[in-house]
Amino acid sequence: MTDTTPVTTSLTPPLDDPEFYAGDPDPALARLRAASPVHWYEPADYWALTGHAAVQEVSRDPERFCSSKGVLMGDRARPIGGGDSILYVDPPRHVQYRKLVNKAFTVRRVALLEPRIRELTRELLDKIDPTEETDLVEALAAPLPLLVIAELLGVPGEDRAKFKRWSDAVAEAATVLTDENMMIAVELFVYFNAALDARMQNPTDDLLTALVEAEIDGEHLPRQEQLGFCMSLLVAGNETTRALISGGLWELAKHPEQRAALVADPSLIPTAVEEMLRWVTPILAMARTATRDTEVTGCPVKEGQFLVLHYMAANRDTTVFGDDADTFDITRTPNPHVAFGVGEHFCLGAGLARLEGKVLLEELLARFPDFRFAGEPERPPSTLLRQVTKLPIVFAPQQ
Repeated sequence: MTDTTPVTTSLTPPLDDPEFYAGDPDPALARLRAASPVHWYEPADYWALTGHAAVQEVSRDPERFCSSKGVLMGDRARPIGGGDSILYVDPPRHVQYRKLVNKAFTVRRVALLEPRIRELTRELLDKIDPTEETDLVEALAAPLPLLVIAELLGVPGEDRAKFKRWSDAVAEAATVLTDENMMIAVELFVYFNAALDARMQNPTDDLLTALVEAEIDGEHLPRQEQLGFCMSLLVAGNETTRALISGGLWELAKHPEQRAALVADPSLIPTAVEEMLRWVTPILAMARTATRDTEVTGCPVKEGQFLVLHYMAANRDTTVFGDDADTFDITRTPNPHVAFGVGEHFCLGAGLARLEGKVLLEELLARFPDFRFAGEPERPPSTLLRQVTKLPIVFAPQQ
């Protein structure tokens, strides 16, 4: 049994500091991963898993490493309830929960959404003045996934403008809980509660109706658990895809030769989306708790200890992705990234996110193949989401 704790503490970056991830964390994470892929992070009292093999091992073994005691870095500071989100539910009940909404995200059902996603994408592109500076996040990356998940949930058009504010507040609260974002989250709960009541009286063909009609062991879900589902579907189906689009297009703007290759051969776009997912890693990290004394890749772990799975670091692991792991390459294959998680909590909407990324690239590059930076991007502090909040672009720069 090998203890992989590093000899020096100078290698350890501030892993629990949101500001660390707003900058360029990759070099520091790479040094830590090389020295100690399973590392006891003393300042926050948890195991930091930066190696791909360690993340895979823990994610695939819910018997040894549970989710019910917290999946976010800050979860140990608050009580956890199964109704908070499906993310906190362990097998075997997790399997039952997952089945409730699986039918909305099957390969066939997601494929049927492509014409509507393409229509929404074209409508957003039509609104852009390609010769003027445009915030890509505001114009495309934020509204597209929000519109798509709102349609799946059955949210009427007049209510969708509120959802970005609500969703952003919930995502922010995952890193730092404030009175302001807590009150905004309450607004969202009140909205969904009323919407679920309405579906009980007038069912429709949407996810909200599926939730109020769903049964486990012959009983309907408690309202708190229905609300937890709503919050998870909104935030996971919106914020993560926004990060994929904004971060991925940022990278393509920095690599015009790779963007030109996609324009010349659109069949490369699905492979490019996978590399964008690896490179951006929209969800920075998730966590588990050891259910007994055990080990991870040979490193001893005690019962009750918290383990943070640093997906971003695992996605640059040279033992898996080779010596060019720190190179953005739209032709990379195979690409066993962990951007959607691993195991039973593998992202429910992975197929939808891939489809949105593919459609957006096809439509954007066909119309504006030469988009350029018009200013410095902005990235917010967070220990959960790797997002860009502002990305100034000129879509059709004058020659």
